[in-house]
Amino acid sequence: MVNFVSHKKITLLSRSPRRRRLLADMGFVFDVASPNADELIPPGLTPIEAAIHLSQLKADSAKSMLSDENILISADTVVFANNKILGKPKNRQEALQMLHMLSGNSHTVVTGVTLRTLEKSVSFAETTEVFFRKLDTDDIEHYVDTWQPFDKAGSYGIQEWIGLIGVEKIVGCHYNVMGLPTSRLYEELKKFDVFPC
Repeated sequence: MVNFVSHKKITLLSRSPRRRRLLADMGFVFDVASPNADELIPPGLTPIEAAIHLSQLKADSAKSMLSDENILISADTVVFANNKILGKPKNRQEALQMLHMLSGNSHTVVTGVTLRTLEKSVSFAETTEVFFRKLDTDDIEHYVDTWQPFDKAGSYGIQEWIGLIGVEKIVGCHYNVMGLPTSRLYEELKKFDVFPC
């Protein structure tokens, strides 16, 4: 694997092990910090606006970490189904309800990303359409009770069992559904001159 030792120190603001793994798999050397932001979505925002808003809140919470030498990366993912924005489930019942809503239907996964240095801040979002087959109630309950997807928007991880047995197809970036649109992120980071010559 190529390791990118960038001109700037990269800090990923995320508690998500999936985002950490994806950024590492892209070859970046980076530090990790936990954002300290309330993930509240103001009413009236579109899914794209909501995802970008949440990523910006995370970046705002770490402004004190900025210096001339570093760049912050923050991201947040929302699921949009039945004209509702779905965040992370608060409990088992809410997780079950979300998965029953997604069962047999398509939904949109939106990940918002914010890149911030002292000089500038750029935010963008990517969308992916996900199609679930009709899921049995037993399968939904087994997944929620075994994998406990309470840290995942829409109550599921596409890389987990429910994705393996339930997702029929996707349109768009697979890694976006995991929480980080890797191809778009790579292109945006190039604009920040983070790569060695």
